[in-house]
Amino acid sequence: MNVKAFNRLILRYLRPHAPVSLRSPCRGHRQSSSQPPKHDKRPERSGFSPSATSKYDWIGPADRLSNLRPIIYHIPENETPLERKLRHLRQETEDWNHVFWTNQNFTFSKEKEEYVRLQLTAKGLSERDDDGRKRTLSSEEMAVFYKYFLDKNITRHASYNREWYRRNFTITLLMARVALHNTYRTLTGREKGKTS
Repeated sequence: MNVKAFNRLILRYLRPHAPVSLRSPCRGHRQSSSQPPKHDKRPERSGFSPSATSKYDWIGPADRLSNLRPIIYHIPENETPLERKLRHLRQETEDWNHVFWTNQNFTFSKEKEEYVRLQLTAKGLSERDDDGRKRTLSSEEMAVFYKYFLDKNITRHASYNREWYRRNFTITLLMARVALHNTYRTLTGREKGKTS
């Protein structure tokens, strides 16, 4: 992936609904997201790229916002329509996951900071001690926040889990179909790319 293609990927995340055609030396890697971020910080992906001759999927370093490791999927030379469908679904699922966890982590951090600030203010303490170190709360006090946050987001997490299982089930079925198709093609001696 060259610099121009990478910049277009970043643009796609900054403006998720803008029509962007992403053609790169890795033959058509594209990004999409099903939900725009719900806060001011837009998700950005870390910039790594495999060589143009790579024949494997590449897994990058953990993203600083979502804590997920981005994947650039290898696109075979004679990719069948079924393999393309599988690759696109896997990429869309990865993008959907990235957006969800970026938003979730941002919300969690913001609410946690606010909770700590309010608890310290209620105790009559400043955010920093006399030596300038940031004050913290005990694990028991933080457990109250963690429970509150989970209870408040239970519907959102349940909805995420349902969608995650649905997507993974569909991906697994598509992978089985691709494997069966490739086995059939090998047994019958047909060349890849000439049948679908």
